[in-house]
Amino acid sequence: MQRKAINIFKNLDYISILLYLALVFMGWLNIYAAVYNDEYNSIIDISQKYGKQLMWIFITFGFIAAILLIDSKVYSLGSYFIYGLMMLVLVSVLFLGKEVNGARSWFQLGFIKFQPAEFAKFATCLAMAKFMSRFNFKMMTFKNLILLGIICFTPAALIILQNDTGSALVYTSFVLVFYRQGLPGIILGLMFIAVAIFILTLITSSLITLSIILLGGVLGYYIVNKNKKECFFSIIFISIIFSLTKLCFYLFDIDKSDYKILLYSALFFLPFALIYSFKKRIKYALISIVIISGAIGFNSSVHYIFENVLEKHQSQRIKIMLGIESDPYGKGYNVNQSKIAIGSGGLTGKGFLKGTQTKYDFVPEQSTDFIFCTIGEEWGFGGSFVVISIFLTLILRLIFLAERQRSRFSRIYGYGVASIFIFHLAINIGMTIGLAPVIGIPLPFFSYGGSSLLSFSILLFIFIKLDSNRLELFG
Repeated sequence: MQRKAINIFKNLDYISILLYLALVFMGWLNIYAAVYNDEYNSIIDISQKYGKQLMWIFITFGFIAAILLIDSKVYSLGSYFIYGLMMLVLVSVLFLGKEVNGARSWFQLGFIKFQPAEFAKFATCLAMAKFMSRFNFKMMTFKNLILLGIICFTPAALIILQNDTGSALVYTSFVLVFYRQGLPGIILGLMFIAVAIFILTLITSSLITLSIILLGGVLGYYIVNKNKKECFFSIIFISIIFSLTKLCFYLFDIDKSDYKILLYSALFFLPFALIYSFKKRIKYALISIVIISGAIGFNSSVHYIFENVLEKHQSQRIKIMLGIESDPYGKGYNVNQSKIAIGSGGLTGKGFLKGTQTKYDFVPEQSTDFIFCTIGEEWGFGGSFVVISIFLTLILRLIFLAERQRSRFSRIYGYGVASIFIFHLAINIGMTIGLAPVIGIPLPFFSYGGSSLLSFSILLFIFIKLDSNRLELFG
């Protein structure tokens, strides 16, 4: 029996485990600080959040032990079953779940409350890794892209139906996994362009946004083809179209202030200019036309998406984040108070349990979504730097472990884990300092909640278990 235990635990990556334990311990300390009350100073008082979180930590350690005892091949062979089971649970919560803060995404079993959306992450990672590790899998085939989209965005769609858009956005992080497995870099570039167009459309006029799209299209071709003559010709051609359209405005007494028509007229003729000027490279011309046309179409739909697809409170928070609106005592109150708390910590912080913003509950949700403001106030810039550094070290370690896997299944799953951690870290900290909209994304191992702690731990330790058998081939 003892020999078996040694075989199970001798190949575990203890660096990742130590980083995990450090984050869990610091997370529990910050929950304790965030809700500390002189009347309840016992660390095992389960009537308080820190007592409940400590209980969940011990429960989580039990799950971790079970994960490490299970044969690694089970996670590969049972991937689709686990995924299908979690999809059924996500459907069930729509009808049987409990509504919390406007989202029907929780199950209540006695005194235990858990959120299935958190556990769907590792299930989706497993299914995605299983599908992409098939023999002769190729990323850039239509069939594979469609099936991957179904696997990764089915849980996202079900979570959106629960009115929890923030949790659904986590699944967009899998694009990093796709990129590692062969997705062209241009796709990532297009995603960044879409985000830029979305922001520009909201904060500037259509004239400026469309002009940038037009100029970006021409400059993009110059960068790709490195031909000054053709780039110069395109600019001259577009300028002529602008001038002729402007002349028509003048001759036919069209409202000269309607520059949007002017730009659309120029953009209508742009494909002909590109095809002519790059006739020797027609493929690049057609690609550019598609990209520019898509950018224009997306620009035209931004306001509809913003006003009709997003929830009202979400659109308001985005406006506040971008400086379009100011509501320091309404929708922007959380972020405003969070920035005050983090800023007041200075370089070294106010000290453990000495944060005034935290102690007097100036920051709502300070033990969950805004736990980072407690770190900033009590531990200061130095403490915040240490916490972020540990997170980044863990993420880099996961990428290193993923790259050394012999099994494609293990490598893809490892990149999925790293992608989820990157998303949560960036968005949660971005929320607390006003660089990202408030969408209810927890900070792994820090934010209060048993579902969050347990799901992130399962996500991580399945990969640690797979890594302990990294020389085996299974998929």
